[in-house]
Amino acid sequence: MPGWHGYPVRDHLATKFGVPAAVGNDANLMAIGETAARRVDHQHSVTVKAGTAIGAGIMIDGRLYRGATGAAGDISHVRVDGAGDTPCACGNVGCLETVATGAALQRILADRGLPVQSTEDVVALVQRGDPIANQAVRRAGGYLGEVLSANVNFFNPDVIYLGGLLSTLEPFVAAVRGQLYESCHPLMTQHLSIERTILGADAGLVGAGLQGLAQALATTLESIGG
Repeated sequence: MPGWHGYPVRDHLATKFGVPAAVGNDANLMAIGETAARRVDHQHSVTVKAGTAIGAGIMIDGRLYRGATGAAGDISHVRVDGAGDTPCACGNVGCLETVATGAALQRILADRGLPVQSTEDVVALVQRGDPIANQAVRRAGGYLGEVLSANVNFFNPDVIYLGGLLSTLEPFVAAVRGQLYESCHPLMTQHLSIERTILGADAGLVGAGLQGLAQALATTLESIGG
């Protein structure tokens, strides 16, 4: 992240406010919050945040999986054929981020002459039944499903939770579902659930609160020698 690389955010917050602090990316926090809110035995899940940007949080045996360097779930920079040579902010070309995010849809629809300046504008156009916007959103959902299908075939999760602003659009969700069922092995989709987050925009807030509580407890236990 420009301007933030290597900056000790957690230590700065803990010093400034005098309390234990925890940090995490939005998709991971959504995964923690959504898993905690569910009363079902889904121990292996992928929570996708599809909004202006895109990312995923992975839960294995009910615990967040961060990967070796904390970057697990960064599906936004997986290359997809449909993106062609579109340049991405990461310096590569053809990333999922360039065709399946709110920011990408803004660019695509603006190039088609539609008045969009935000992801909210994209959502409004789809809800009003604009055919060009609906087509673009369906295509974006298909691209996301294409990338997720490789992860589902590899990871075999119980459930895919779809969150973020784009997940409120039925054409987007339907395209993700359709691509997953088309591209994944039947053994992977036999019991796979594909659902919207029940917490909606609050999933990340709940996850942040839970992570903060866990950090506070760990700090307390450490201070008393536990």
